[in-house]
Amino acid sequence: MQIIRPDTRIDFVKQGGVCAVVSIGLIVASLVLMVVRGFNFGIDFAGGTVIQVQVPEQAGPVDEGTMREGMAEAGFPNAQIVRLGPEADRSFRLSIKLSQEQRRDLSIEVLDGLSSKLGVEVVPQRIESIGPRVGGEQTARGIWALVASWALILVYIWFRFDLRYAPGAVAALIHDVIITAGVFVALGWEFNLQILAALLVVVGYSLNDTIVIYDRIRENLSLRGATHLEDVVNQSINQTLSRTLLTSATTLSVVAAILVLGGPVLRDFAAALILGVTVGTYSTIYVASTLLIFLERRYAETAARRAES
Repeated sequence: MQIIRPDTRIDFVKQGGVCAVVSIGLIVASLVLMVVRGFNFGIDFAGGTVIQVQVPEQAGPVDEGTMREGMAEAGFPNAQIVRLGPEADRSFRLSIKLSQEQRRDLSIEVLDGLSSKLGVEVVPQRIESIGPRVGGEQTARGIWALVASWALILVYIWFRFDLRYAPGAVAALIHDVIITAGVFVALGWEFNLQILAALLVVVGYSLNDTIVIYDRIRENLSLRGATHLEDVVNQSINQTLSRTLLTSATTLSVVAAILVLGGPVLRDFAAALILGVTVGTYSTIYVASTLLIFLERRYAETAARRAES
């Protein structure tokens, strides 16, 4: 199935300079936001407590607003409240950026406060608490997971293709992660383990696309040589463009369904995937390929100088 003919001749390389400026601008803006505003870490990284409760039917109609009022009266006005499942389930997840290590009777205060507000005794279904120290350890592990994935991919591309291919692939992955995370910082969305998992999924997705294009570039270089490198890269991207767009479209359609139908629990995860897949498709075409051309030219110039000397 093809939506774009393989003999299409879109000049992607010509747009590489403009796209490089845009990408650098977005990366710098994202990094500045991370430093100035900082992440809105969820309890997975910042520490805190999650309490899942079910409200008995005797309490009458109840929604997030009612639960928020109850939490405010209990002394937790900044708690995050999410309804779980359909209204008939009457289940809510309460996230508080305090751990029971910091406040021993925290869960009792929450349950008593809500029961007093609603006039019935709410039923606790799950209570999880993470201390600040454990949250800090998970933050460090999350950063190391991303860095380790980039390092291993660098080695894999080096052995699979050539050392000159590897930096472009890794730069594209770093580009995708930083810009996606930057959007979360800009919008103030919570950054938790689900979002970290989404970023790792994006790394794998973007790498798959990059390998497909790199494989076609290597194949065409073996046929045409590196004399007309820009033409070969353009030809390779155009030949794989239909596959790239079809893969992205089908992936985005599934993730969009999760975003719309998956409920609030999966909403941020789906949003991170949509951002990552979109940015990843762009970076595969422009960032990875543009950097490959740059490195190939530098390598050719260095080899020519060595030959002359």
